[in-house]
Amino acid sequence: MSAAEQEQLSIGERFKDFVKNFRTAEEGLKYVDRLHRMINLDMTSLIVDFRDLYRYNTELANMLIDEPKKVLKEFDQALLELVESESPEFAKSKGKFHVRVQGLFDTTKIRDIKTIYMNKLVQVDGIITRMKPVRSRMIKAVYRHEKEGCNAEFQWPYDEDEVLEDRIEKPTQCPVCGESGGRFVLLRDKSIYVDWQEITLQERPEEVPGGQMPRSITVELTEDLVDIARPGDVVTVVGIVKPSPVAGNDKVPYFELKVEAISIAVSEKALEEVAITREDEEKIREMAKDPWIREKVIASVAPTIYGHWDLKEAIALQLFGGTPKVTPDGTRIRGDIHVLFVGDPGVAKSQLLQSASRIAPRSVYTSGKGSTAAGLTAAVLKDPKTSEYFLEAGALVLADGGLAIIDEFDKMRPEDRVSIHEAMEQQTVSISKAGIVARLNARASVLAAGNPRYGLYDPQRSFIDNVNLPPTVLSRFDLIFVVKDLIAMEHDKRLARYILDVHSDLAKYVPEIDPQLLKKYIIYAKRYSRPKLTEEAKSIIESFFVTMRSSASKYGGEGQVPVPVTARQLEALVRLSEAHARMALKDRVEAEDAEEAVRLMLSFLGSVGFDVESGVIDYSMIATGASFHTRKLMSVIVDTIKRLREDGRPCVKLDDIVKEVAAQAKAPNDKVEETIKAMNRNGQIAEIRSNCFKEV
Repeated sequence: MSAAEQEQLSIGERFKDFVKNFRTAEEGLKYVDRLHRMINLDMTSLIVDFRDLYRYNTELANMLIDEPKKVLKEFDQALLELVESESPEFAKSKGKFHVRVQGLFDTTKIRDIKTIYMNKLVQVDGIITRMKPVRSRMIKAVYRHEKEGCNAEFQWPYDEDEVLEDRIEKPTQCPVCGESGGRFVLLRDKSIYVDWQEITLQERPEEVPGGQMPRSITVELTEDLVDIARPGDVVTVVGIVKPSPVAGNDKVPYFELKVEAISIAVSEKALEEVAITREDEEKIREMAKDPWIREKVIASVAPTIYGHWDLKEAIALQLFGGTPKVTPDGTRIRGDIHVLFVGDPGVAKSQLLQSASRIAPRSVYTSGKGSTAAGLTAAVLKDPKTSEYFLEAGALVLADGGLAIIDEFDKMRPEDRVSIHEAMEQQTVSISKAGIVARLNARASVLAAGNPRYGLYDPQRSFIDNVNLPPTVLSRFDLIFVVKDLIAMEHDKRLARYILDVHSDLAKYVPEIDPQLLKKYIIYAKRYSRPKLTEEAKSIIESFFVTMRSSASKYGGEGQVPVPVTARQLEALVRLSEAHARMALKDRVEAEDAEEAVRLMLSFLGSVGFDVESGVIDYSMIATGASFHTRKLMSVIVDTIKRLREDGRPCVKLDDIVKEVAAQAKAPNDKVEETIKAMNRNGQIAEIRSNCFKEV
């Protein structure tokens, strides 16, 4: 049909013509097929790509942007007529259908939505931070006019094109008899309702200008759009901007803008949000051929920070990540790498974290206390206006598919310490509070930094004594680095010279790879590189694992030996090896990748897993909070209490236990006493009365 002929048709007729006649070379009569599929799948919405409508009828597409309510009403009626012509029974059973428009040419930033967009169709995207439960919303009230001679029942608003907005308004005059006298009784059971839900959409972290707070907007979902997404999901919403009274008070002249959603689409992968052109791809492929590409990537992490090569390499490996896998029984093995820095003040921990946040394609930066009431994971909060409970996503959920950067990790809230175990290993956050039961995705790599318990790291104490973190959380990190502020004249000279040079000549410290290009390089690697372990790499990792574990056999029987590595380190080595291969866009994990992963693992175990009492590497100290030396001492304490209680006494005095154990275990008295008190706190022995203990 020609453009001139289309102009003579109504909006509804033009839409019917579009559905019946729009075709593409690949899909043929695209919307005829979609219409049939909608009917066959018992659905009530037809998804229309705006670009297709624009190609077919530009004037109609422009009208949709400028007058969306009017145009969509005509579209919905035309769709109903199309369904009636195809399947009258199906049309009668459903009653109404909706056209869901997607894929506008321009995406409007949340912070740019102002009065100029009111009553216009816009497309916005962002992260769902809050989601209220689904409620039934009355759109048409049914009243009975109780007056002698009338008793008519009618819908209100009476105009079929109007619906109730923010409040139920009682009619002042009966539209049937025309009288205003008598009572108007609301018939709730006969009124018309739709499913209704409110979500809060926040700007994606990468879209927030430096130094500014992310902006949010409220989005209203109705009917089949409710419960499509979850907190933490990145979504694209097409909807109509409308005013809403501030705090529900329509007597003041101030209104907030909301979006009444027409369609909502969940973005499966955050990596798809960044477009990589053919020119970018050629650059990336050329970069990958450079034999020094890994060194250049690592050197591009915080180039103005002196030294810390292993820490920068750990960040680089984390940004690329390993390959996630799903076993045949549905178990998911994470590919994300978790890294923790613990160190003295002033050793550039925070600068390293900030550098990672600038390079990562998607990141959320927060502190251990959490920037919102949801903290690091998620929370159920109460709406002060409606007293309803709703779900708010925390940092790990908002960082789904990216990097969660947590400074002051040792100061996290107690409730987060419980839920972060699941978030780091299973990569989900489960919530069951106030009648809300949900499981949210938290598929993020965690880069965390914390301070020592005593201000400065004490090398005379074990790592577990130096940090204020539970062993259950520490054991979930693939790499942990202790950063000490060591005093050494030559090192201090080089450090001072480097810092002064940075201040005097910044041009010398430009990153080896431009940050934007590096971001695209990381995205490309994560999209297309799926390196697999070679036999050589497997052999190196296996040899390391077996050798480390066999080195502990000389220390005694089962349960009384140090555990240098566990199966968790084995999986961590696989992830690190895959990330090292990915950094060069390789499809095979080779010997050099496994060797570098082993080197980093040994560096981690040598500093963090070193037991200062026995002088051996003992990872179980991190996993359980006690070294094998301490575990042996605990065993002696329990055996001693049992033996001394054989004479029938209810408990054994502290001094008697210390004297016996110190002699038997050849341990200092204060160490024995400290261990007894720790066992009592942990419930391993019981204090019956003051300084008198029995076994549990």
